[in-house]
Amino acid sequence: MSGQTLAEFANVARRKSLANDGVVDQWLAFLGQLPFVPVDQAYVAAGLRMARRYQLKYYDAALLGAAERLGAPVFYTEDLNHNQIYGSVRAVNPFLEQ
Repeated sequence: MSGQTLAEFANVARRKSLANDGVVDQWLAFLGQLPFVPVDQAYVAAGLRMARRYQLKYYDAALLGAAERLGAPVFYTEDLNHNQIYGSVRAVNPFLEQ
């Protein structure tokens, strides 16, 4: 989990009215208990390396860098190529039918 992920979740949940503020707060509390990578210099540098290496948008690459830093083998996303390996992380689109 990264600080960026928490911020994006809160923004999208409120913008799309996916949940009332109490539910958003509960999700943030739950997500905040997961292993966490702060947005710091190492986070930004890892994102830039991934963006350059794989020709990705910086924010997508930064999330991949955070997943790699945490040792996560899989990164769930609908924004990247399904089953592609980025560094040590495999991108999986959870919305594709298997």
